[in-house]
Amino acid sequence: MAEIKDLLKVNADLQIQKERVESVDFKIITFSLGGKDYGVDIMNVKEIAKADKFTYVPNAASFIRGVYNLRGDIIPIIDLRLFFHLPQDKKMDGLENMLILRIDERVYGTVVDKIDKVVGINSSTVQPPHPIFGDINIKYISGVVEKEGNLYVILDVVRIFSQNEDEKNKTRIPIQENTADNFVPPPSSMQTAEQKAVAADTAIGFIKESLLALKRFQASPINDIWVHQRFIDWSATRSASNLQIKNANDADEFLTSFYSLCDGVFWDDEYANMVKSVLPDMPSNSIQVWNPGCGKGYESFSFICLLKTRYPNARIKIWANDNDIMSISNAPNMTFDMEDLPDYCHPFVVSGRNGYSFNSAIKDSIVFEYHDVLNEATVPDLDLILVRDLLSFVNTQEQEKLIDVFKEKLKKTGVIIVGQNETLNDEWQSIGKAPVSAFMRSE
Repeated sequence: MAEIKDLLKVNADLQIQKERVESVDFKIITFSLGGKDYGVDIMNVKEIAKADKFTYVPNAASFIRGVYNLRGDIIPIIDLRLFFHLPQDKKMDGLENMLILRIDERVYGTVVDKIDKVVGINSSTVQPPHPIFGDINIKYISGVVEKEGNLYVILDVVRIFSQNEDEKNKTRIPIQENTADNFVPPPSSMQTAEQKAVAADTAIGFIKESLLALKRFQASPINDIWVHQRFIDWSATRSASNLQIKNANDADEFLTSFYSLCDGVFWDDEYANMVKSVLPDMPSNSIQVWNPGCGKGYESFSFICLLKTRYPNARIKIWANDNDIMSISNAPNMTFDMEDLPDYCHPFVVSGRNGYSFNSAIKDSIVFEYHDVLNEATVPDLDLILVRDLLSFVNTQEQEKLIDVFKEKLKKTGVIIVGQNETLNDEWQSIGKAPVSAFMRSE
C-alpha cells in the first residue's frame, strides 16, 4: 500500500512539473548581445525597427548613439553593447537592429546585435540572477530562464532606464545577490487588453520579418487584412511558445492559404466562371492583356481560353512575362493530358505525338517574354491586367510603383485582377467578390 501511495505521489509531482513547464504566463522578446542570449519583458517592447542614421548629441554618455526620429517622435538611442561594455558585431549593410521600449511614459530605442523571436515561458521557471553572469552588472538582471535548450538572461529594463533611485524603489523590489526569496517574477499574467494587443502586434511583427527573410513575402496594406486574420488562425492551432516562424517550412505553412485558387495549374471550370463574371463588356474588338508573373504558362493559357469564350469575335493579345527564364522558355510548347484540362479549354486543343497542346490560334494570342516586372514594361494601353499574388512578393516601394504603372497603362474601362487575398487602395473600385479580387479605376 505504501508503495502505491509513493507511486501516486511521484506521478502527481511529475504532472505538476509538466503543467508548470507547459503553462505560459510570461513572454519575452529574445535577442543577442556579444554572442549571448538575452530577453526583455514583451510588455516593455513597443515595436522592433532597423535604422542606420542617428543624430549625434554632443557631450552625451558614450553609450548613447544619438537621437532618432520615430515617425515624428524624437527618442534617445542607447547601444546596449556599449552600455554593458560588450563586443559589437560589424554591420555589412549599416543597418542596426533596434528594440523600441516603452518604460512608463517614456520611449527609448536600444541597439542590439540580433533580434530573435518571442519566447513564452512560465514565470515560476524564472530563476534569480547569480554573480556568474559577470558580463553584465547583476543589478540590471531580472532573472534567468532555460527554454528549449537556450539560456536567456532577462534584463531589467525598468531599472536600466529609471531616472533616479527613488523611482526605482517605487516600481521594483530590489534584487539581492543569491537571495531567491527577494525575486519577484514580472506579473505578466495580469495583462490588460492593451498589453495583449501590444504583445500580438509584436509577435506579428516578428512573423512579418520572417516571411520577408525566408520567402520574400512583403507584408503591407495590400495584404494586411489577410496577414492579421491568418495570425489569429495560426495562434489558435499552435502553443504560445511556438507562434514564431523558425524556418522555410514554417513560412510555407503560414502562407498556405494566401495563394489564389488554381495556383500553378489550369483554372478549373468553377473558378474560371467566377473570373468570367467580373469581365466587362469591351468597347472594342481588340483586347490587350498583361499577365506579369505568368510562371509556367498555366494561368495565361487558362485566361486566353476563358477570354475566347467571353469575347468570341475579338482579337485578343496577352503579354505574358516572368523572370524565371526556364519557365518562360518552356511555356509556349506546353503539352498535357486531356484529363487535366477543364471543359472550357477543350475547344482549343489539338492532339500531337507528345500529347495534347493548344492550337495555333491560342498560341499566337500569347507573347511569352522573359521580363522582370520591376523594370520598365513595353506594353500598350491595356483592357485587362492579370497579376495574381505577385504584388505581395515585391517590397512596399516597388508595390507602389507597380500600382502606379498599372493605373497608367490600364484604360478607364479596364479591369485588374490581383491575388484573392490582396486588395488595392481607395483609388480603385472593387468589382469582384471572393475568391476573385478585381478592381477598376475609381475616376
